[in-house]
Amino acid sequence: MYEYFHGTLASLEPTQAVIDCGGVGYLLEITLNTYEALRRADTPQVRLYAHHVVREDAQQLFGFYDMAEREMFRILVGVNGVGNQTARVMLSSLTVDELRQAIQAQDVKKVQRVKGIGAKTAQRIVLELADKVGGVSGQLAAVTGQQSAARDEAMTALTMLGFAKPAVEKLLMGSEWKNADGSPMSVEDIIKEGLKRL
Repeated sequence: MYEYFHGTLASLEPTQAVIDCGGVGYLLEITLNTYEALRRADTPQVRLYAHHVVREDAQQLFGFYDMAEREMFRILVGVNGVGNQTARVMLSSLTVDELRQAIQAQDVKKVQRVKGIGAKTAQRIVLELADKVGGVSGQLAAVTGQQSAARDEAMTALTMLGFAKPAVEKLLMGSEWKNADGSPMSVEDIIKEGLKRL
């Protein structure tokens, strides 16, 4: 129904973005990769490719910075046992290229490291999608930020993804979130690491 939304980025959170299109604000659920791309955008005018979900009790709009990520999302939700939120967590834990490479290499363990993906689901994803992900490609890099701000944003994102706030706070406040070279981790990296540990 909706192909994309092009307009002014009215607000941005790690899991949601509001796009003002001609005076109407559309709330789109986003992945961390899309969040990082929007943060780096040097213009308030943005375009998010849409995936519209209609359920009996609600409607949801998912937004993706590029078509490759949306395509991967749609491929993932076609697998039995992988819902919209699970696919979003997968595309928040791994980039499109990382996920594509893991599936093509039949790296079940890497897929299983994503929070909420069990051994059987990981095997199903690898087996069913090995022939479908070859043409899906897109790399979005992480950007580093200030540690305190990054930790606060990571806490918001993990809580919105459904994790208990006390557990998230204990994890984030109990660790020093730095890269191997001593530089502060980006919001995306903190959340990815948090998804592995929670």
